[in-house]
Amino acid sequence: MNSKNIKKGILPYVFLLLALLAIFYFFNVSNKKVNVLTYNEFITSLNNGEITEITLTPKQNAVVYEVVGKMEDYDQNETFSTRLPLTDTSIDKILNSKYADKIELTTEEDPGSNTFFVILLNILPIVLLGGLIIFFLTKQVGGANKSMDFGRSRAKLNDENNKTTFKDVAGLTEEKEEVSELIDFLKNPKKFQQMGARIPKGVLLVGPPGTGKTLLAKAVAGEANVPFYYISGSDFVELFVGVGASRVRDMFKQAKHNAPCLVFIDEIDAVGRQRGTGLGGGHDEREQTLNQLLTEMDGFGANEGIIIIAATNRADVLDPALLRPGRFDRQVTVNLPDVKGREEILKVHARNKKFASNISLANIAKRTVGFSGADLENLLNEAALLAVRRNKDKITMSELDEAQDRVLMGPAKKSHKYTEKERKLVAYHEAGHAVVGIKLEGANEVQKITIIPRGVAGGYNLMLPKEETYFSTKKELLESISGLLGGRVTEEIMFGEVTTGAHNDFEKATKIARAMVTEYGMSDLGPIQLEQQEGGVFLGRDYNKTRNFSNEVAHEIDLEMRKIINACYKKTEKVIKENKDLLELIANALLEYETLTKEQIDYLVEHGKMPDDEEDVLTLKSLTELKEMAKEKNIKGYSKMNKQELIDSLEHSEEEE
Repeated sequence: MNSKNIKKGILPYVFLLLALLAIFYFFNVSNKKVNVLTYNEFITSLNNGEITEITLTPKQNAVVYEVVGKMEDYDQNETFSTRLPLTDTSIDKILNSKYADKIELTTEEDPGSNTFFVILLNILPIVLLGGLIIFFLTKQVGGANKSMDFGRSRAKLNDENNKTTFKDVAGLTEEKEEVSELIDFLKNPKKFQQMGARIPKGVLLVGPPGTGKTLLAKAVAGEANVPFYYISGSDFVELFVGVGASRVRDMFKQAKHNAPCLVFIDEIDAVGRQRGTGLGGGHDEREQTLNQLLTEMDGFGANEGIIIIAATNRADVLDPALLRPGRFDRQVTVNLPDVKGREEILKVHARNKKFASNISLANIAKRTVGFSGADLENLLNEAALLAVRRNKDKITMSELDEAQDRVLMGPAKKSHKYTEKERKLVAYHEAGHAVVGIKLEGANEVQKITIIPRGVAGGYNLMLPKEETYFSTKKELLESISGLLGGRVTEEIMFGEVTTGAHNDFEKATKIARAMVTEYGMSDLGPIQLEQQEGGVFLGRDYNKTRNFSNEVAHEIDLEMRKIINACYKKTEKVIKENKDLLELIANALLEYETLTKEQIDYLVEHGKMPDDEEDVLTLKSLTELKEMAKEKNIKGYSKMNKQELIDSLEHSEEEE
C-alpha cells in the first residue's frame, strides 16, 4: 500500500484523538473549584489547623510564592490559591505551625521558565480543536466538489511512455496493415489533406475475446507516439440521467486539447446497443449517452485529429448510426490466429521463459487449434508454473502437455479412483475414438488420450482436424460425426451395453448433423437455408425470431438428421469391427500407461507395441515434426532427408550443444 494513502487514512484518527484529549483537558479544568484567599485568611486557616496540603511554586520574575492547597472540608476537586511574600518568614510560618505535622508540603519549579510547556498546556488544545473543525469543514467541501465533478470524463490518459509497438503484436499481419494508415495520418496529416483524403474517424475492432484488440490499439498509439485515452463503455453509464452524455462531452473536450490523439473505448456495446430494442424509451440514460457519442463523432462540431478506436465482441448488436460512414468508417475483424499466427504469438510470450532444447513452438502451435492469443499466453504461463512447482530449471514437453490439458479441461483428478470395470470401459471408449480417427481420412485426428478424469469428464480425448482449413466438405463432416460416435459404438460392441459417457459426443454430432440439414444444404431437402446461426439473446429481437419452415418441414429435418446419424453409426460399426486388434492394442496401452500422446499412438500403429524406455524420443515424432525441429536448429539439407537421417542429425546436434 502507498505510504501516502496510509498517512491519509491515519490522519483523521490522530486529529480525533487529540481533540478528545483537548476536550478532556477543558472538562477537567472547568470542573475544578478554586477559592482565592487573602494572606490574612491563609494565615488564619493555617493557625486553626484547617489546611492539609500545600504546594509552593516560586515565581522567578516576581517576589512571591504561588500557593495552592486543600483544606479539611474541601471536596475532591476543590482547592485554594494565594500568594506569599518570597521571604524565609513565609516558609517559617508554615513549618513552625503547631499543625505542621499534618500538612503535606510540596515545592515545585516555576513553570513560567519553560515557555514550551506553557504553550503546550494553554495554547495547543485550542489550536488542535480549531484544526479539527477546519479539517471536517474541508472534507465536507471536498465531498461537495466531488458531487459537482460527477459528470467529468473517466477516460484515463496514458501519460507514461507507451512502449507497446507492432513488434509486440504477433499473428495480426493484415490487421496491422489496416490500422497503419492511422499512424501515418497522426504523424503526417498534411500528406492526406493535400490528396483530399479523409482518414477514418473511427475504427471498430471486432472479434472473439482474447484475440488482441486492446493490444492492437495500444500498439497504434505507441507507433504514432501520441496521447492515448482509454475508457470502458460501462464507465459512461450511471444511475443519474444525463451523466453519461456529460462524460462523453468532457472526454472529447479533453481529447481536443491534446489533439492529435487516440481515444480507445473498450466494450463499446455496453453503451452502443441498438436504440428502441430494449426496455425504456428515448429518455433512457444509455440512449442519451449514445446520442451524445454520435453527435461528437460526426455532428455539427469538428473533431479534427481525434481518432476513436473501439473494441467489441458483438458488432451485431450495435446501433446502425454508430457504424455509418463518418463515424466508425472501418471495421477490422480480429479473428482467432491460424497456425502461423499462433507460432508467432508463442514466440512473443516465450521470450522470458526457459525451454528444453527439444521443445518446438511450431508443434505446439499445431496442437492448439482454436486458441486465442490470451489462451496461448496462459498456456505458457501454466507450463512455467508447473516447472517451478516440479523444481525444474527448464520447461519440458511434460509441463506443456499438462498445461494444455489444464487450460482445456481443468486439473487432473488423480484422487478419483475408478473401479476396474470403469477403467476398462473408459479405456475402450477413448480407444474407439482413436481407431476411427486413424482409419477415416476426414475424421478428426486424436492428439492425446487419457483415462485420468479431468473436470466433469471421466476421460479426455483431444481430437483436432488433420489440416486447419476454412471450410469443410460433406465427407469430412460425415466422418467427423463417425469419429464422435466411435466411443459409443465401441461400448456396444465390446461390452454389449451403453453408458452415459457419450453424451457430449452426441451433442457435438447432433449439432453438426443439424447444421448440415438446415444451414449447409447437405441433405435431401436440397440447397436451402432453413435456420441461421443464433447469436446471444438481445432483448426485443431474438425472442421474436420467426421460423423459416412449417411443421411438416420440421418433421423432415428431424428425419434427415436421424438419417445422417444412423448412416454414420453404421459406418463407425464397420470400422471398429474391422480393426478390433488395433482397438485392443490402444485400449490395453491406455490401461497400462493411462495417457497416450499422438506420437505414442503412431508408434503403436506402426510397430504394434509401445516404445522401450531406452528408445530415443525422436523416433516418436512424425516426419513433419522432425523437419520443423531441424529447421529451428539450422540443419543444412533437412528438407531432403528421410526420417532416420533427420533423427541422426538431430541427435548429433544435441550432442554438440
